[in-house]
Amino acid sequence: MYLSLFLHSFCYNHTMYMFYKFCFSLFILFFFTACSPLMTSSDRYNVEACRTELFDAKDYDPDEGIDYILVVKKERKMYLYKNGEVQYTVPVSLGKNPVGAKQKKGDNKTPEGEFFIHRKLCSAKYYRSLCISYPRPEDKKRAKRRGLDPGKDITIHAQPVWNADGKADAYTLSKDWTEGCIAITNSAMKQLWHAVHEGVPITIR
Repeated sequence: MYLSLFLHSFCYNHTMYMFYKFCFSLFILFFFTACSPLMTSSDRYNVEACRTELFDAKDYDPDEGIDYILVVKKERKMYLYKNGEVQYTVPVSLGKNPVGAKQKKGDNKTPEGEFFIHRKLCSAKYYRSLCISYPRPEDKKRAKRRGLDPGKDITIHAQPVWNADGKADAYTLSKDWTEGCIAITNSAMKQLWHAVHEGVPITIR
C-alpha cells in the first residue's frame, strides 16, 4: 500500500513538474519572440549612422530628387512630383482621426494646406522623419483665437521599431494610427529620404 501511495505521489508530482516546466517554456518562447523587437538593442534604428549621413551631406541625390509632394488624405496616397510629372506614388497612413484639418494638439488629425519640408530627423523610434512646417502663422492665429494649442511636430515618418523589418507593412498601411503625422514604410522612406531636400513644398488635402 505504501509503495502504491509513493508511486502515485511521485507520478502526480512529476506530472505537475513537467506541466509547470512546459508552461514556463511557452512563456519564455512567447517573451522572446513577441517582445524582443521592442527590447533587443540590435534591432534599434542606427541614429548615429543616420546623423553622420546628414553631417556629410549624403542624404540627398539630385538624380533621384523630387520637387513637390502631394498627399491626398481620402486616397491614403502620396504623390511625388518632378517637373510637373508624378514620379512615384506611395501609400500612407494618417492620424487616427483623419477627417478634416488639424485644429489643436491631441485631436489626432493630419493637417491640411500648403507646407514645406523644413528639416530632416534621424529617429530611434520611427527610423527617419521629414518635418513639415506645421503650424504656420495662420494656424497659430486661428488656434489662439479659439484658446487652443495648435500642436506641433508633424512629420512624414517611417515605421515603429517593432516593424523595422517591414513584415507588418500590410497591417500598418491598412490603418490610420499616428497622432497626426503621415506614416510610410521604411522602404519608401529610404527612397524619399534621398529624393527630398529641405524646402520642398508639400500639399496635404
